[in-house]
Amino acid sequence: MGVDGEAVEPGWEVDPDDEWGVAVIATVGRQLKLRREAAGMRAAEFGEAVGYGEDLVYKVEGGKRIPRLEYLDRADEVLGAGGLIAAMKEDVRKVRYPKRVRELAKLEGRAVEIGVYECNIVAGLLQTPEHARAVIGAAQPPYSPDDVERMVAARLARQSVFARDPAPSIHFVLEETVLRRPIGGTMVRRRQLEHLLEVGRLHNVVLQVMPLDCEVHSGLDGRIEVLKFSDGTAMGRSGGAFNGRPTSDPKQLRILELRYGTIRAQALPPRESLAFIEQLLGET
Repeated sequence: MGVDGEAVEPGWEVDPDDEWGVAVIATVGRQLKLRREAAGMRAAEFGEAVGYGEDLVYKVEGGKRIPRLEYLDRADEVLGAGGLIAAMKEDVRKVRYPKRVRELAKLEGRAVEIGVYECNIVAGLLQTPEHARAVIGAAQPPYSPDDVERMVAARLARQSVFARDPAPSIHFVLEETVLRRPIGGTMVRRRQLEHLLEVGRLHNVVLQVMPLDCEVHSGLDGRIEVLKFSDGTAMGRSGGAFNGRPTSDPKQLRILELRYGTIRAQALPPRESLAFIEQLLGET
């Protein structure tokens, strides 16, 4: 149910600037409509069978709404499609996430090295669902409940990078202030710290903390992310350089790598960083 007690719609609005997403959802909608009509069902009848209103059925069939995955499962069952509708879930699952997040996830998915420095939040790749929901939900102006869930799902989907085989080398530098901030409350913070320890102990992950008492700090210009690929190419971005846009220019990449390397040198060593997080956990 939504915040006003009304039924939550079975999906999200399609981003008109996402050409691939628009095409996918239009195709899914046409297939659903053709199969419904072939089964001799009216939209209202079909909506009742799958548990949604007639208006929403029309929105999904018209490519105006991204259906939830359970909607496709129920439609497949009601229309006797034998799994053909449910088979579209993988493409729909990708379209659910904003275009820029999909593009980032695609890059992270093929990177052999990932380096991230975050100054204001726990890096998205490290966030628990509860922490991500609290961070996204705190935005002003606020997102709708549906949009919050969509963005949380997108953020968590990127974390599949940890399950890759062969595993990429991943390095994080986080700020002490971020780890001390009780985003979402005590229990959410506690679970987030526990999760950082779990990920930080993975064989392919290095996690460092930038302490508050660091007198020289080279990360004050904002977050940095550097991705390196198996073909020798790389991509980087920084909130405080090159207008925040991704860059693959060798000269610009050298600047980002210099900054990131300096930040790593200024942060606590990995073992001390995990011990520090354990200390913070013990204080919660």
